[in-house]
Amino acid sequence: MAEQEKLRIDKYLWAIRLFKTRSLATEACKAGRVKFNGNNLKASAIVKPGDVYQVSKGIEKKVIEVVDLLYNRVEAKIAVTKYKDITPVEETYGYKTMYHAPVLTRDRGAGRPTKKDRREIDDLTGGLFEEEEGKKE
Repeated sequence: MAEQEKLRIDKYLWAIRLFKTRSLATEACKAGRVKFNGNNLKASAIVKPGDVYQVSKGIEKKVIEVVDLLYNRVEAKIAVTKYKDITPVEETYGYKTMYHAPVLTRDRGAGRPTKKDRREIDDLTGGLFEEEEGKKE
């Protein structure tokens, strides 16, 4: 049972379902996307209850606190109880609004936008796409 007392960070992140596979959790550690007190962690780092980790997964950033150790992958309802998500609200909100941005579409066969249409599109987007156009020229 002495071996069960130690738990690696990659196995813990996989068990609480932050990563789909353990190898993805290991790669995240190697790439420096898992931090403890601002320092990058190796996949073999030992997890203890009360530790706070910063985990970056693509554009999503989470700050989690270990509540209890979990050695094997279990259903999501149980996994959620083993950690506390203490990600600041601003970061969570910023991540979610990125996917709720308005999508601009034109009807098929409507042709190119007129100059008036283009001005209305620019007003709607707030100049969001103007920087990209400047790079093309």
